Amino acid sequence: MMMRWYFDFLSPFSYLQWQKLKALRDGHDITPVPIMFAAVLDAHGQKGPAEIRGKREFTYRHVLWQARQEGVALRFPPAHPFNPLPALRACIAAGGTAQAVDAIFAWIWAAGRAADSVDALAPLLDTLGIEAAALSADVTKAALRANTEAAIAAGVYGVPTLAIGEQLFWGNDAHEFAMAALEDPSLLTEGEMRRVATLPVGIQRRG
Repeated sequence: MMMRWYFDFLSPFSYLQWQKLKALRDGHDITPVPIMFAAVLDAHGQKGPAEIRGKREFTYRHVLWQARQEGVALRFPPAHPFNPLPALRACIAAGGTAQAVDAIFAWIWAAGRAADSVDALAPLLDTLGIEAAALSADVTKAALRANTEAAIAAGVYGVPTLAIGEQLFWGNDAHEFAMAALEDPSLLTEGEMRRVATLPVGIQRRG
């Protein structure tokens, strides 16, 4: 089954899940889709975890702990959150290949390097064979915008999100759940799984 994987280089959890998805690509059709997480948050009227005091520190420690549990090297870049546009556009300019995704993630989250400007990414762009001008090209900007709009239309509300058919699985910590559903699609239509899909809302907060 074809899968689409929505991610932003801003997200260390995306970096962690990418390490798992790389191993699956030999036997499955997985399309990496770089999107602008901030636009997704805006579409849903949400703040990102790094924008909430207390949650920011917890999130950073949690992802470091997950990385250690999973045996993945992870080093935070000089500042976070940072502007991910240059990295996202670089990925698109490189054709969105698995090699480009891997190289950009490694630059930011394995080596802990800055990626918030074209100048910061210059050595990586050379390695990928990308002209700096390609990042500001209209076609590159339009592709990222289209990816993000398509993600929002598909119901994506966070990154990383793995879409298996029409089912969305959000977060690195939902990876095993996604793999179980991939192996047995009936998992989501059995008993209580089916019932909660139409569970009534008991109360709503007023804005």
